[in-house]
Amino acid sequence: MMSRVQKGLVAGVAATAAASLLEIPNMFLNWFDPFQGVIASMIGMPGNLAVGWVIHVISGVFILGPLFAILCPRLPTDTPETKGIVFAVGAWIIMMAAIVMFGNYRTFTAGAGFGTFAWLLITHAVFGIVLGNVYARLVSREKRMGATVMGGAPAH
Repeated sequence: MMSRVQKGLVAGVAATAAASLLEIPNMFLNWFDPFQGVIASMIGMPGNLAVGWVIHVISGVFILGPLFAILCPRLPTDTPETKGIVFAVGAWIIMMAAIVMFGNYRTFTAGAGFGTFAWLLITHAVFGIVLGNVYARLVSREKRMGATVMGGAPAH
């Protein structure tokens, strides 16, 4: 049996992978400022996408995944996917506030502006959908397996 935090870690891996898959074409096609570039700029290392990727993976898997598992029962919606979206949009709001307070105030000026805001919101929403879905599947799988073990017939 996995704890809620362990389920959150697994869901965080899946959600981070999904958000990363969306970000890879953006990095090569330059639609918007890459999320990893925004993170690197925020910590004072502009242009260092490797640092941005590391922070992206660490925060998605080891911070947001377990935090979602802890907060999931308290989130105000009914379906796991909408709980994930609410959680991810909250994370997006906190990230935007952190960029404004601690990052470069020019991060969202000129051509990047609204497009980058929207892109980050979309990728966070996808992150939340995958996070909620995978977490709920892990919870329901454990409930099914627990019911089978508890009500199952003896092995011999």
